[in-house]
Amino acid sequence: MAQLKEGMTAPEVEGTDQSGKTVKLSDFSGRKLILYFYPRDNTPGCTAEACSLRDDYNSLLKEGFAVVGVSMDSEKSHRSFAEKYNLPFPLIADTSKKILTDYGVWKEKSMYGKTFIGIARTTFIISGKGIIEKIISKVETRNHSQQIFRMYK
Repeated sequence: MAQLKEGMTAPEVEGTDQSGKTVKLSDFSGRKLILYFYPRDNTPGCTAEACSLRDDYNSLLKEGFAVVGVSMDSEKSHRSFAEKYNLPFPLIADTSKKILTDYGVWKEKSMYGKTFIGIARTTFIISGKGIIEKIISKVETRNHSQQIFRMYK
């Protein structure tokens, strides 16, 4: 698949969240969707990012945004993570890595001189018509919601 770019149609998303509910991109038709991909539940950066979105969740809703997180963690892991941090939005368990692959975030990374395949922390802002408006690859984990608000001022 070609690398996704702003202005392209977003690939379909369909997966199961922490409650066992099926979540699809089409569920958010007419609203902007913050679709954020993160490496792992309960890790420092991922927790900071999720809590930033949680803390400004009502403001995001008022501005017409919906929020969905995606990682390859299980539904059970997502349920525990969402309960522990009172996360009010769906977390899709992409254990097959289909969504991760479709969005181009399952890729080679390097850390501490070692190369491995993993999730590149990335956020896609998708219009209510399914078009990618913004791609954020340099995520400010502790201030992610504010980073998004700044893009729309």
